[in-house]
Amino acid sequence: MLVKQELINKIRDYFDLNMYETKVWLALLLKGVASAGQIAQLSRVPRSRTYDVLEGREKKGFVIMKLGKPVKYIGVKPHAILEKLKNNVRSEAEEKIVVLSNIKNTDEFSKLDALYKQGIIPVKKEDFSASIKGRANITNYLREILQNAEKEVIICTNSKDISSKIKLFQQTLDELLKANIKVRIALSGDEDLIKKISETLKIKISKIEIDAKFFIIDRREILFYISKEIKDEVHDDVAVWISSEFFSLSFATLFDKAVDA
Repeated sequence: MLVKQELINKIRDYFDLNMYETKVWLALLLKGVASAGQIAQLSRVPRSRTYDVLEGREKKGFVIMKLGKPVKYIGVKPHAILEKLKNNVRSEAEEKIVVLSNIKNTDEFSKLDALYKQGIIPVKKEDFSASIKGRANITNYLREILQNAEKEVIICTNSKDISSKIKLFQQTLDELLKANIKVRIALSGDEDLIKKISETLKIKISKIEIDAKFFIIDRREILFYISKEIKDEVHDDVAVWISSEFFSLSFATLFDKAVDA
């Protein structure tokens, strides 16, 4: 087969195929139109398995069967396959979202929620703390505590972080302001970039010299990062959440002094 093994491995991983499926598809793309025997010869996949693979890939939309004698097959162009797979993933995600949304209306979920609330009651306030690992987990937890804000949210981070997520941050900010939540923001970093962010978000932003990242909710709970996000570097982000009015108020007071200085 005139295709390097490295490419075969990459295509297999990208499209979630097994080795035979990958070789058959690539061989068919190379030929354009071919019989099962020609594909088997080019791909070096056993002929009996080639028929099985072609049948399976036809059902998945990778292959079109051309009627005639002998039966021939046409490889569907990669762009079309990619769009089809994206649509499949999108549809599956939407279906799962509907299923998950409906779960909260079930008796089982009500009982689950009751168990959670029952478990919280005996816990002392100072015991409400947690270490959260992983960027996605931290983002999800942050979204949850922001939704529970009642009066004020304090945000301290760096300008590059906000700039790289400006659309998502704009959405979060709009939701908070719509709920009449007071939002105070302080950013470290380039002054011109901070000014640009302020103009984009249409909110006053203070410049701060502290290179830190934390969120304080109603001066009673705080989420602060203890590891620095580095673009394109694979590592586990770590944040600590503490529900303590004393600790959060102390942090907020330091924030006030730093911003007003």
